[in-house]
Parts: sequence; C-alpha cells; structure tokens
Amino acid sequence: MIVLNGGSSSGKSSIALRLQELLPDPCLHLGADTMVEALPPSLRTGGEGIGGLEDGDGTVEVGPVFATLDAAWTLGVAAMARAGARIVVDEVFLGGAASQARWRSALEGLDVLWVGVRCDPAVAAKREAARGDRAAGMAAAQASLVHEGVTYDLVVDTSRASVDDCARLVAGRATSDG
Repeated sequence: MIVLNGGSSSGKSSIALRLQELLPDPCLHLGADTMVEALPPSLRTGGEGIGGLEDGDGTVEVGPVFATLDAAWTLGVAAMARAGARIVVDEVFLGGAASQARWRSALEGLDVLWVGVRCDPAVAAKREAARGDRAAGMAAAQASLVHEGVTYDLVVDTSRASVDDCARLVAGRATSDG
C-alpha cells in the first residue's frame, strides 16, 4: 500500500498513474477525487458535505456527513488492501496529522509506504489555473497545510523533479521495502 499525500495540483494523481505502469504488480489508484466523485451532487456544495471545491477562497470545508462517509471510505480502502488488493492512495490530508492518524489506524498491520508529494505553491497554482477544474487558490492554500505534522517514509517534490522521476523514486522505495 502506498499513500501519497499532497495538496491540490501537486502531482499526486500523475505519480499514481505512473506508478501503475512502473510497479511489478497491478494496483488500484484510489483517492480523494474518487471519494468526492462518488458523492451525490448535493454533498459537493458545502453544508453537511464538502464545500469550496468549485469556488471560494481555496479553502475546503468538511461537513459531518462527508466526515462520516470519508471515515467509512478509509476503512473500505483498508479492507480492500487486507483482501489482497495493491493500492496507491492519492490523498489530501486537510487535517494534517489528524488525517494521517485516521489513515494509520485504518491501515494498522498493513505494509504502508507514506509519501509526501510537495510542490511549490506558485507552481501548484499555475497547474491549478491550467487545469481549470479546481477553485482558484486551492493549490496555494493546501501546499503546506496538508503536510503539517505528517511524517513520511519518502518525500518528493514535483516542482523540482519530473513526475516520472518522482514516480521512479517511489516505485524504487516500494519495491525495495518488499
């Protein structure tokens, strides 16, 4: 199991897709976007769900129904890993250390490689603008926030190295750790 944590537009999904090509065994790519896309539209506009994804100042607000579903999602991903699926999780630890603690609890007993995906806020903001599918300011707001208090086995920086180079580092570490 590989957990990639980084802010919006940091390159997590691109690394995950490249890892699917590089790793010797097939793996599933699941993450924050997968979870959000599975929500009913009514929970993607704030309130009880998750807000700030399409407009606002770049901050994301999490409501109680989303939090409950997200906790269930995390346990479900862990169950798939326990059942034998190899998984690359592409996450955004909005709660920093508390988010990692929730994942650590769910993944207890599993072999996990924790990877921080960093990106200079200005570079992430340019990527965000080019994508056109994220709220302006989200990348800059999350660039450091998601790493606060989080510990990693490996850190990569997509503003200093290519996605391919970052993915190769992660794959090398994942295969050398067993």
